[in-house]
Order: sequence, then C-alpha cells, then structure tokens
Amino acid sequence: MIFNKLQGKLKIACVKAPGFGDNKAATLQDIAIFSGARVVGEEGSGVELDADNFDPDILGSVKKATITKDDTVLLNGGGDSGLVKERVELLRGLIENETSDYNREKLQERLGKLSGGVAVIRVGGASEVEVNEKKDRITDALCSTRAAVQEGIVPGGGAALLRASKELEGLLNDQSLTADQRTGVQIIRNAVRLPAHRIVSNSGREGAVVVEKVLENGDKAVGYDAQLDRYVNMFDAGIIDPARVVRVALTDAASVASLMMTAEAAVVDLPKEDPPAAGGRRHGWHGWYGRYGWHVLMVGPFNQVTESLAR
Repeated sequence: MIFNKLQGKLKIACVKAPGFGDNKAATLQDIAIFSGARVVGEEGSGVELDADNFDPDILGSVKKATITKDDTVLLNGGGDSGLVKERVELLRGLIENETSDYNREKLQERLGKLSGGVAVIRVGGASEVEVNEKKDRITDALCSTRAAVQEGIVPGGGAALLRASKELEGLLNDQSLTADQRTGVQIIRNAVRLPAHRIVSNSGREGAVVVEKVLENGDKAVGYDAQLDRYVNMFDAGIIDPARVVRVALTDAASVASLMMTAEAAVVDLPKEDPPAAGGRRHGWHGWYGRYGWHVLMVGPFNQVTESLAR
C-alpha cells in the first residue's frame, strides 16, 4: 500500500481506528458491514492480509469520505442493507441487556452511527469572520438539538428556572431545616431567578417587575418575550431551552460556587489596563472592567459572602 502510494498509483489516506480494545474491534466491524468491506488484521476476522492473498473483494466503498485531523465521516456506504439492519437489531438488543452505563453509552453511539442519517450544512459568508460566526451558531444549534432529543425541552428565557424557584418556597417553610440549610435554599432560589431578571434588564426594562408577573401567572408555559415586550406561551413562540442545558448549567454553577466558598484564595488573570486606584484592601470582592471583560479579584475567606448572597 505504501509502495503504491509512493508510486502515485493509488490515492490513500490512513486514519486511526476509533475506540479502544473490544469497542474498537466492534466499531471496525460496524464500518465493514456499512461499507461492504471485511476487517483485516484483527483477531477473529478470518482474513490475513499479505501480498499473496490480497483480494479486492475485501474492500468496501462509500459515496463520500471526509477526513480531518479530528474525525472521519463516511456517507452512503455500499454494504448490504439487510446486514446493516441485522447489525442494528443486534445493537438494540445489546443495549437493552447492558447493565453498565458506560458500555450502554458506547453501544448507543454505535447504533446512532449505523441507523442515523447524516446532513451536510454548508456555511458561507462575505468574510472569514462572518463564516466563523455562522459556523459557531450552527454548532451551538446542533449541540442544543442533540441535548433536546436526549432529555426534552423546557420554556426558555429563564422561565423554567423561575418556576423551579417557586417549588423552593415550600422548603423554606419546612421547620426541620437547619439555619444553614434554609440559607442554602434561599441562595438557590435567588440565583435561579437571576437569568430571567438579567434578560429583561438587558432589554431595557425593569427585571423585578417582569419576574414577579411571570411568577404570578399560573400557566407554567408562560414567560416573557424580551424582543416583542409581551408575555407569551414560550412553546408557541419557539422560545425554548433543552432541559439538559438548564440542568447542567445549574449543577455546574452550584459546583463552582461551593468550590469558591471553601477555597482560601483564587488566582485570576490581570487585565491589560491598569486597575482603578482603590483604598485599603479588605475582605470581599474587587473587580474592574478590562479588554477581556470583567475581572474579579477575591481577597480573604470566600465563605463570608454566603450571608450576602442569601439576602
């Protein structure tokens, strides 16, 4: 193969097989069935490849192959559709009987690659900056769509978190909670209301008023459309968020906040501009706006900010 490449007789591109161990061998079998090829050089394949027994029948075909430094995309394989369907049914059976979350995830990935279709989205623009901007937006949309398929959707614009904050009101009346636990509930309740408040404030309106009206509305699908300045059914208006995105954002924010409150100090990047002159240093939060946005310098024990956040 290398000799033919050097001679210019064949166009060849070598790619690394995906996965590791047994998963790699199984994935190669998936690709072989999809393309009509046979796996060579792997244990149990029954094909030993050398110059004497090479047969073109072991080669598969695809209509298009796109290879980058990160991934390889194969479109319209030339394999037998009946064998592909059998492989898909086999994978579905393995998924149902699998007890390991990790193995089930890998099986689902293989199933998706065999049974799912592939769409090609072409991005154009007048400049490289415009193309990159559009590409980033499309990438975000694709990731959001995948997340929505996995865990569903919720009202967007911070409305889902506002409804969740009302559920926390009942916990505050629970007499079995300790003072620290009640403070924690208050912090989370106030924090999950901030996204909707910020969206409204950024549109030039009073965030507190709008948030209160949304909370008073009994319809859980109703939220605030900042662009049209009106209260709408968020699903009908197409203002939605993937449930997974909202969930992960909340859990990650809680993780970072707990880390900051238990740490003694933090190291941050200094802005290029000189920070404004300040008086004596004291415990608390100190920040300034530089070329990269807001920079925050935290001095002293972080756990002292807990009480102010709960108010």
